[in-house]
Amino acid sequence: MKSKSLSLSTATSLPHKLRIIGGQWRGRKLEFPAVDAIRPTPDRVRETVFNWLQNSVVGARCLDLFAGSGALGIEALSRGASHAVFVDREPRIGQYLRATLKQLNANGDVHTADSLRWLTSSSQPFDLVFLDPPFGADVLPDACQRLEEGGWLAPDALVYIECASSGGAPALPASWVLIKSKTAGQVGYHLARRKTPT
Repeated sequence: MKSKSLSLSTATSLPHKLRIIGGQWRGRKLEFPAVDAIRPTPDRVRETVFNWLQNSVVGARCLDLFAGSGALGIEALSRGASHAVFVDREPRIGQYLRATLKQLNANGDVHTADSLRWLTSSSQPFDLVFLDPPFGADVLPDACQRLEEGGWLAPDALVYIECASSGGAPALPASWVLIKSKTAGQVGYHLARRKTPT
């Protein structure tokens, strides 16, 4: 009988797979590098999230921060987003995302950089932002504040946040309002809207 640790070691040396669940590339399977801490948003959660977003995706400019597998940004592009920017510090992920966007003939850009540091660069407003950092990284409060203060969000921008369910809903900037919140096992997933400045 094989040990669990041996089986896990063997499995993590292989590419991981991701399925696009809606839009023009529905059913398309992608293979992404096996990198520690990357766990694509589960299909069931993605289905719920994009049901929440169904009236906001088409034509949206999207930012997939802490992109990892790119599941959220690619799903948004499949469903009609006009453009997506992916940020991840892992070079292998950057290569995979660039190759995938080229293969799909998708409109997007990839930045291989630390996500928080990237948010200190020259900003551009996004309509939809996906925040799914590695669980336990404790970067969400800083990321949310930098998005709000750095000019990264369009008026009425939507921000999707994924985190460990054990921590409850994340603390948000005062100018954001939480509009959806659910859990699925160990995953907590939330949707916030930036209030239009008056």
